[in-house]
Amino acid sequence: SLNSYEPELVDFLRDDAYNQQNKKISVTYLWFLRKTHELVAYITVSPDCVQLKKISPQLANKFRGKGIDYKSLPSLKIGRLCVDDKFLRRGIGTLLIQFTINLAINLSNKVGCRFIYLDAKRNQEKSKDVIHFYKKFGFEIYKERGRRETPLYLNILPFIEELTDK
Repeated sequence: SLNSYEPELVDFLRDDAYNQQNKKISVTYLWFLRKTHELVAYITVSPDCVQLKKISPQLANKFRGKGIDYKSLPSLKIGRLCVDDKFLRRGIGTLLIQFTINLAINLSNKVGCRFIYLDAKRNQEKSKDVIHFYKKFGFEIYKERGRRETPLYLNILPFIEELTDK
């Protein structure tokens, strides 16, 4: 079974993920080791929207200057991301983020999706504070909220442009 220094992530998978998926609220993707079939990680995603003015008035103005005059834009929300403690710092979290970026790009072509959004759970212990993990992928702070969670967003357009330039 999955073990995490964040017990609520294990609780969510055990108690809520299946019901939320059945109710079409979110979808949880599971990652297993190929040889042992051991569960090593999961990620839960759902549709959402990003309020542009809450990110920054400058960003809202930049979009307005490009003819995108909306208060919010569609996004894919990462509701939960968990890697088993035994498998931390082995690149599995990176695979989950890459998977989510690809999922968001596919959504952008089918129904529209501009951002990936999440609430990063903060941890007093620096080695367990995930905000630096997300920032290395280009996630930016959406709004400083407090000590427990920091909302982050990632504009996926540069990834789409990189794919179309090749």
